[in-house]
Amino acid sequence: MMLLHPVLILSFFSGGLTNVVDHFHRTCGQFFANGNSPTILSGPQYIQICQSFEGKYYYATLYDTKNKIPVYSAYRFKRNRCPRKEKKWCIEPQLDDKTKGHNMALESEGQYGHNQALSVDYKYSGYHKGHLAPVYHANSEEFAAATFTLTNAAPQHCSFNQGPWRKTEKHVAQILTSECPVPYKAFIVTGVVPGDIKIKGRVTVPRGSTKDIKWWAEEGERIGNDRS
Repeated sequence: MMLLHPVLILSFFSGGLTNVVDHFHRTCGQFFANGNSPTILSGPQYIQICQSFEGKYYYATLYDTKNKIPVYSAYRFKRNRCPRKEKKWCIEPQLDDKTKGHNMALESEGQYGHNQALSVDYKYSGYHKGHLAPVYHANSEEFAAATFTLTNAAPQHCSFNQGPWRKTEKHVAQILTSECPVPYKAFIVTGVVPGDIKIKGRVTVPRGSTKDIKWWAEEGERIGNDRS
């Protein structure tokens, strides 16, 4: 899986509903430096989602309904607390039925999937549901729970998800927690590049190769070594 580098933007500002919006900055611009999202792709397949849990927004996702993977998820990093993981995956019913309103829903609560991936797409595929806004960077159980929506997930090879990418998430969290003092703020944007393979003819696997996985393993080690 080829991931765009996490974009770390440090700035000196003060400053379960899931909401499909016309413009990020009107509802959840707080997850972008200066309130401006890095890229908004044109076309009806790209949906802007302000992701939340129990009525509070935690991050933003630009979602690709054609490829059924996010383009990116963006969030503000706060001090990491290693919260308990919530493993109940949700979907966004409003992507398939606009009458369903703004609530995330467990997959068992309805049959959807025309415009989004489902857990069944990943079953026996050899790919994990890889978080873009990761659990490891959440600073509360609510934030952690909010990351478990399939609009925040893209196919990740199991060895990559459990190895190099996990190390990279951990190193970035450690660096920002120890070296990003108040009043600075850190904003992270993590995205994927669609490839040519589809799981079960539905969900696009991000571009990647063994070489990419090796590079990320080396990059994770480099970040850790630089920190020490």
